[in-house]
Amino acid sequence: MMVFYVDEAGCLGTLPAATSPIQPVFTLAGVVMKRERLNDFTLDWLHLKERFFPNLRAAHADFLDWIMVEIKGAELRKYIRQAPRDPRRHALGFMDKFLTLLERHEVRLLGRVYVKPIGTAFNGRAVYTSAVQSLATDFQRYLETVNREGLMVLDSRNKPKNTNVSHSVFTQKFRAAGDAYSRLTEMPVFGHSDNHAGIQAADLICSAFLFPMAAYAYCQGRVTNIHVHLQYYRIRDRFGERLKALQFRYQDANQWWRGGITVSDGIGHQRGSVLFGP
Repeated sequence: MMVFYVDEAGCLGTLPAATSPIQPVFTLAGVVMKRERLNDFTLDWLHLKERFFPNLRAAHADFLDWIMVEIKGAELRKYIRQAPRDPRRHALGFMDKFLTLLERHEVRLLGRVYVKPIGTAFNGRAVYTSAVQSLATDFQRYLETVNREGLMVLDSRNKPKNTNVSHSVFTQKFRAAGDAYSRLTEMPVFGHSDNHAGIQAADLICSAFLFPMAAYAYCQGRVTNIHVHLQYYRIRDRFGERLKALQFRYQDANQWWRGGITVSDGIGHQRGSVLFGP
């Protein structure tokens, strides 16, 4: 069994102008890991949080309570964007060890990054649904490659939104033409991040890595607001190649490369490879 944990970063609203205080990037991405690795990964993740942020847990709390201490990507971005040298190095050091954890447990990445066009409508609901279906397609291909079955676990939003997303996969599994996701054992299920190490890992991939990397690579010089910052080059330059290596990519019937972290650039229409470095 493989488990695919998915989270998001950014909002689904339209970017009306280059100076609007709207997040110019939306990311939906996650981590795929073997079920038999999940226990060890979770314990390693708790130890990593304890090592780098020892003061975030109450002194009397049990070690397992570290799962409820969330290290938010938005806070790490803030350290890198604004903090003095030592806190910035601390944040980058934590991110470095986090990627080492993913590498050690043979985690694979799949995701979609959308750079919003300026002054053009952005249909957030359609984008989200389409992205989930696309990720399910890539996950299906990965499961075929490793000859396993799998389950998607998404960070919960609210019941109507969850239902809409799950139904979009349901219609593809039970379509007349045949099951498009035959190796998915169920429709996507939804969890809360404070009890899923996998969802917390997906959150960091989205918000601490992909969002600032995309904002720097595709929006610098084009969008002027708090969400785009020159200091984000540190994330792309330091971690881009390692993230690139963690992707699962494959060639379709027409020999086009699919999967991995794909980018839809609505501003400059640059290639997806720009995300990982110059």
